[in-house]
Amino acid sequence: MATYTVNDMQSDIVGAGLAPALENTMATYTVKDIQPDRVGAGLRRSAATAALVAAPGSPTLAPAQVCSIGIMAYNEEANIARTLESVLAQSGPSICIHEVIVVASGCTDRTIPIVTGLAAQEPRIRLLVQERREGKASAINLFLKEAVSPVVVLIGADVIPETSAMEFLCAPFKDPTIGMVGGRPVPINDAATFMGHAVHLLWRLHDRVARIHPKLGEVIAFRNVISGIPTDSAVDEISIQALISQLGYRLIYQPDCIVYNKGPVTVRDFLKQRRRIYAGHIKVLKQQKYEASTMKVSPIFRQLINARHYALSTPRQVTWTLGAMALEGYARAQGRYDYWRKHEHFIWQAVSSTKELEAGQYKMRRICNAQSVIVFRLLLEGAQHNDVQREREEREANEVARKLLPLLKSKMRKEDMLSINGPGIMTAVIRAEQHGAELVAQRIKKIVESAPVRVDARGREVKVTIAYSSLTFAAPAPTMTTKDAGL
Repeated sequence: MATYTVNDMQSDIVGAGLAPALENTMATYTVKDIQPDRVGAGLRRSAATAALVAAPGSPTLAPAQVCSIGIMAYNEEANIARTLESVLAQSGPSICIHEVIVVASGCTDRTIPIVTGLAAQEPRIRLLVQERREGKASAINLFLKEAVSPVVVLIGADVIPETSAMEFLCAPFKDPTIGMVGGRPVPINDAATFMGHAVHLLWRLHDRVARIHPKLGEVIAFRNVISGIPTDSAVDEISIQALISQLGYRLIYQPDCIVYNKGPVTVRDFLKQRRRIYAGHIKVLKQQKYEASTMKVSPIFRQLINARHYALSTPRQVTWTLGAMALEGYARAQGRYDYWRKHEHFIWQAVSSTKELEAGQYKMRRICNAQSVIVFRLLLEGAQHNDVQREREEREANEVARKLLPLLKSKMRKEDMLSINGPGIMTAVIRAEQHGAELVAQRIKKIVESAPVRVDARGREVKVTIAYSSLTFAAPAPTMTTKDAGL
């Protein structure tokens, strides 16, 4: 067990010219099991960064922010190729993606061969392999040891980033006082089910709390000024948030950086995930002296009242919201018990229902063994997208989605699934390959943008445009029965 203070780390940081004034900062935290070979990693990384920026013809910090992107993967053969494609397609005036590092930790599927093949075609992709599964924190430490850019990004292998997500995520680093930025996760679960309602409610409350007190997760970017996090951390984003804030940097929640994920669809998986997270939060509080803003109940309850149009407007919503609160309370009690009994969660038990990301795609007439998710975002003309008008604009976006849903379903095959998953967000699930999904998305876009839609009691007509992201997954070939074969 070793104890470090912020001042102990300055020799690794000041050399990079990246640390703010730390003279009055003496926050103390405990780091367990940080390997000796990480000592001085900050200086080695600083030298590598300086060489990168100084190299002739290399990208510079102005105007674009040079970044290294890390993807921690455990048996992600169904998702990893598409995730890499989506990440490398990110562009904007504020970012320059120098490298994408995939850390394959104890993979037993085809993740490693897939990434190896892609790396042979794209020089920015690098693969690091951990033979044994040592936990996500260990994989992140390996990534941090290898990353050379002044800003690093962590994104899950099973999320779908919006087209400009990385641009929004990295733009704030033009301000030298900002040390870490987090995006806004939006679940694609069907909100018309109990578990879908619970997942959407949690992320809505997370969004509202994070706008006041930053709580960053799912996709984060931070200055490359730390050499590692405690290897027994089960909540890596909060551990990083603690270290960055204790170095004197500011934290920013960027709601315009949207990534789509899938929450648990069973009560068992919901409890498993929430239990691990709360136990991890308690450990960070005790070990690193940092409290996640969502640990306190009162701010969450206040935001629940503010979100009553979603959570409490109908008897069914009231019932489901109370059920979600009961599950969250039970999961927190289990997490506290796990911490008291020293039950570790840093090597996660896979929450399988969050990996089976249902794809929203138009089912093609031919046989296809791929499945796709298309996430549509309805954009209303004249929307201000600020906190003052946000609640009214969300209501109008929901009204538009509800009015368009029957029209769109009538244009799709019966086997396809289309649902509303948030304010102005619709998810389609179809069986099709990437090209087929693109054709379906374009068709829906044309229908939406040509359809007249009226909102509010006055019947005001609004012009709607649509943006979309898609993700295609390999699916097992269907078993052919005697009937299928026509025998």
